[in-house]
Amino acid sequence: MSWDVLLLPLPADIASIDDLPADHEPPPVGSRSDVRAVLEAAVPGVDLTDPARGELLGPAGVIELNIGEGDPVESVMLHVRGGTDDVLPMIFRIARALGCCPFDCAAGDLLADGDAAGWHAFRAFRDRALSSGPHDTP
Repeated sequence: MSWDVLLLPLPADIASIDDLPADHEPPPVGSRSDVRAVLEAAVPGVDLTDPARGELLGPAGVIELNIGEGDPVESVMLHVRGGTDDVLPMIFRIARALGCCPFDCAAGDLLADGDAAGWHAFRAFRDRALSSGPHDTP
């Protein structure tokens, strides 16, 4: 189970996805080769051996990067697994390096730098889901 964060190139001055005009179409993040080069420079230790996916292992958890197979890259999905708030700075580092805004797929809104509420809500949901078993269901 992962917390999914979509990285999109959006205007820097928006505070909510609702601030976007209805006809807004974000530009691509960049070419596949540029995205990969940016990630390798910004995130030492990222494993990009698979051209469509990456993985970052750290003490705080694992962040899987879904770059996709398209060129140019339209967005990057992060599948975050971990247990501490230490994953948050890495999410924002990756987003800034790519010139993107992080969108919390569970909460349905943009993440604000330093705001851990979405991550905490996901962890609470995950922990409840994992602690309940078949014997707990009616």
